[in-house]
Amino acid sequence: MLNKGCSEEELFSFLSRKKREDIDHSFILSSMCTLPHPVAVQAHCMFMETNLGDPGLFPGTTSIEQLLVSRLATLFHCPDAGGYATSGGTESNIQALRLAKVLKPGVKSPNVIVPESAHFSFKKACDILGLGMRRVPLGKDFRMDADAAAEFIDAGTIALVGVAGTTEYGMVDPIEDLSRIAGQHDLFFHVDAAFGGMVVPFLDRPLPFDFALPGVTTIAVDPHKMGMSTIPAGCLLTQDPDLLHVLDIDTPYLTVKQEFTLGGTRPGAPVAAALAVLDYLGVEGMKAVVAGCMKNTERLIAGMETFGIPRAATPDVNVATFMCGKERVPGPWKISWTCRKHLRIVCMPHVHRDRIEAFLTDIGEQHA
Repeated sequence: MLNKGCSEEELFSFLSRKKREDIDHSFILSSMCTLPHPVAVQAHCMFMETNLGDPGLFPGTTSIEQLLVSRLATLFHCPDAGGYATSGGTESNIQALRLAKVLKPGVKSPNVIVPESAHFSFKKACDILGLGMRRVPLGKDFRMDADAAAEFIDAGTIALVGVAGTTEYGMVDPIEDLSRIAGQHDLFFHVDAAFGGMVVPFLDRPLPFDFALPGVTTIAVDPHKMGMSTIPAGCLLTQDPDLLHVLDIDTPYLTVKQEFTLGGTRPGAPVAAALAVLDYLGVEGMKAVVAGCMKNTERLIAGMETFGIPRAATPDVNVATFMCGKERVPGPWKISWTCRKHLRIVCMPHVHRDRIEAFLTDIGEQHA
């Protein structure tokens, strides 16, 4: 810390230099986050000082959180669902497994069953909660093998996890089959839809993944991804509106005397931003955004395949993967690689059609 403060000019000159060191979004093809929508930025700035961790002090912001939960619950076919705004998928997944453990007290050597494609946050959750994690292999289509998942279940299994919009390949697991298996074994069933939750409902032919399936207990969704909110904005939804209260702890000096959230201080600004985007765009607007991203994904796949670079999978959402050597990817493009060494690109809203064409041009020149 400086002994004597610097001038405002010096401060923002320094900050501007550091900001210029960040990668220009025009070249970021690997991220599941995107530039926030302008209405999200405006709403965020209006609620910068709000703290949802002490809701009695910010009743208006708290009502916005409730509206956000209600909007998402209705989108996921359960208007009366419970839930709250989290910092994102990691927190939501931790809380879901925490719920599962609390609801099954006394289980010896508790374990959870996840697909090989599960986000790394489940490793964190299991480490924190002392749970065994059983990873189910994927089928040839890069989806969780539901029959194999059923074989992993034993007396210590407390939860089953499926993914709607996998991080690496953009696939939706067979959630309907997994829901049925969860019901047969009386298992807590969590759907990680951190990415796909703001994509799948807006597709022309949405795959089943939500509370329309009776076996689904909880859903994680991140408005700061395809919902174009500011960061961080996630949500954990529960089909039973009162379920989260099993996690209540005493908070005697706050304006509420019990809370079930993982975080204490919780920013209201990104929550307002998330609601702002949903209400501004509506279902029709979100469908248009998703349709554009899917069209760009299809164009990218078709373009790459004309250069003899085949897709690794045909995705359900806007994630494209290719069987491509690292030497074929020119700078300054920022892409990523899956665990199976496939090139991975996420066609987020900031990845416009001209960006896809520019990338394909550079790939073509290097490939020639």
